[in-house]
Amino acid sequence: MAIAYLGLGSNLGNKREQLLNTIKRLTEKAGIIPAFSDFYETTPWGYPSPHTYLNVAVQIETSLSPHELLAVTQQIERELGRTVKSNNQNYADRSIDIDILMYGELILQTPDLVLPHPLMHRRLFVLQPLAEIAPNLLHPVLNKTVAELYDNLL
Repeated sequence: MAIAYLGLGSNLGNKREQLLNTIKRLTEKAGIIPAFSDFYETTPWGYPSPHTYLNVAVQIETSLSPHELLAVTQQIERELGRTVKSNNQNYADRSIDIDILMYGELILQTPDLVLPHPLMHRRLFVLQPLAEIAPNLLHPVLNKTVAELYDNLL
C-alpha cells in the first residue's frame, strides 16, 4: 500500500456535496482515506471568476499505481460533471478538480503525470489544507516539509 495525498476543489454547484461525494467515490474506487482536512473557501488561482472554491486535502492509502490512481481520479471527475481538463494553464470553473499532490516519496515526470505536483508549493489553497493533515510530510524535490512550504507562502 502506498500513501498518496490529493487536493480536491470545487467552485460550481453544491461545492461541499461535490467534495464529500468525491471522497466517498475515492474510498469506493481507490483505497482507504484515513484523513482529510477541513474545507477551505478560497479565491480562484490563475484566472478570474466570481465563484469561490471550496478546497480539501485528502490522505489515501492505495494499492493503485500512480497512473491507475490518475485514471480513477479522472473517471470520478467525469462522473461528477467535469468535461474539460485545464491545459497550458488555461483554468476554468469546475464542479470538481482532483490533483494528485504526492505519491509516497515518488518523483515522476511523464507526459500525463508529474509527481510531486509541480505547482503545489506555490498554491496556498493546496498547502493550507495539506499542512493541516500532513505538516511534516517532506517534499522529495524541494526537501522541505509541507509546513515549511506553507509558512513560506504566508
